[in-house]
Amino acid sequence: MRSTVFEIRIICQPTDTDRIVAALDKTFTAGTVTVCPTRGGKQHRLYLAADHNTDPHPGPTPETIEVGPTAWPTPEDAYATAPGITYEVAWTASTARTLTENPHGGDVDREYWLRKAALLDRIALEHEADGVRNGTDEIAANAARQLIEVDQDGEGDYSGAPYWPEHPATLAHPRGYVRQEYAVWAENQ
Repeated sequence: MRSTVFEIRIICQPTDTDRIVAALDKTFTAGTVTVCPTRGGKQHRLYLAADHNTDPHPGPTPETIEVGPTAWPTPEDAYATAPGITYEVAWTASTARTLTENPHGGDVDREYWLRKAALLDRIALEHEADGVRNGTDEIAANAARQLIEVDQDGEGDYSGAPYWPEHPATLAHPRGYVRQEYAVWAENQ
């Protein structure tokens, strides 16, 4: 039987991304869902190649297992031993300044990207808890995407448990991925 492949592009609110990815997985046999911010940065663009799902009750696959945010460590668990936000701001700024002043000093290492993404996630969480809507959530998500890109291009020094950098759940919940990776990193310090 010949199958028809669809190229799908969806633009949605960031809060709807995981629900839409889960629905796509149920409806289609889909490859990896690529999640990118829209040009304005306020919405997500989802891209995937898909085929009709011929099995009415498909079993779980790596792409369909726990796409929701419940699989990620809670912020309280991930950041339980994290230094204070003020300290992390100073560390991140100092590291960035050192790299700027010494361009031949080497590439930015994974620790910088991880700690920066975790810091911005923590700041966004505080704003969200206070009901402040000022774009810090998207700034944190963009920093998380930078870490994901570093891990995708890197030497495999990420934990990948439960999700590796290319997993659709990671792309749907970049800040959850930061918490996952920070929790493992902090445990090994």
